[in-house]
Amino acid sequence: MDMSTRPGRRLRCAIYTRKSSEEGLDMEFNSLDAQREACEAYIASQKSEGWVATRDRYDDGGFSGGNLDRPGLKQLLADIDDGLIDVVVVYKIDRLSRALMDFSKLVEVFDRNGVTFVSVTQSFNTTTSMGRLTLNILLSFAQFEREVIGERIRDKVAASRKRGIWMGGYVPLGYDVQDHKLVINEAEAASVRRIFERFVELGSATMLAKELRREGFRSKQGTLIDKGYLYRVLRNRVYRGEAVHKGKAYPGEHEPSSPTRSGIRSTRSFRATATPGPATAACRRPRR
Repeated sequence: MDMSTRPGRRLRCAIYTRKSSEEGLDMEFNSLDAQREACEAYIASQKSEGWVATRDRYDDGGFSGGNLDRPGLKQLLADIDDGLIDVVVVYKIDRLSRALMDFSKLVEVFDRNGVTFVSVTQSFNTTTSMGRLTLNILLSFAQFEREVIGERIRDKVAASRKRGIWMGGYVPLGYDVQDHKLVINEAEAASVRRIFERFVELGSATMLAKELRREGFRSKQGTLIDKGYLYRVLRNRVYRGEAVHKGKAYPGEHEPSSPTRSGIRSTRSFRATATPGPATAACRRPRR
């Protein structure tokens, strides 16, 4: 769509904003507001061309640009299909999408409905071949940057786990998190020790699960435990003071919460009775 050939026409401009994390969204003036303000100023500068900002807001706070599963974006695309929008305005192209394939799909929707896409900080026209080339180059760099950041995060997690540092996620029964570290919850740790000791005595996870359910034993989330949950506890090397990353165990910075002897005996007993598999193999440990 060439806007210069249609003077006097009122062009309805939809502003789309996005922020990957929810951090700071509760502030009176947040990142989404800043993006919208910049876009509104740009639209105001194009008032002579008939540009008018729509009242509807298309905001996605706390959503990644790596996919299209976003409520604000879905509403934007629905309004485009309904013929309610002429121009899509964003602060920067990666606010709309960070994935090249996803962005090409969006451009197809824009073209099919005669909608022009404008980036406030990266001026180009998606209806020309040069504009598309510029767009593809910018998106390629955006995707490259995203992949590099992902690699850095994975490397940091791997290095931290090798040093035994807790990197977040599911908090096992018997521990709490304080200052980003696992610390023993004495009340829960007593329950964990009982699980290991009773398994050594009974030699059967099924029998132990039934016994614990009769007693109303609950997980950290407050649900009655089952055999599957019991398996995860018995296989978890956290209770031996270890940190595991990609199947390899490293000395953890946290204290073990199960008695060393009963923990090792329980693991060996479980390994002998359980069906061999990746999870069971993870429990193996060289004899000292």
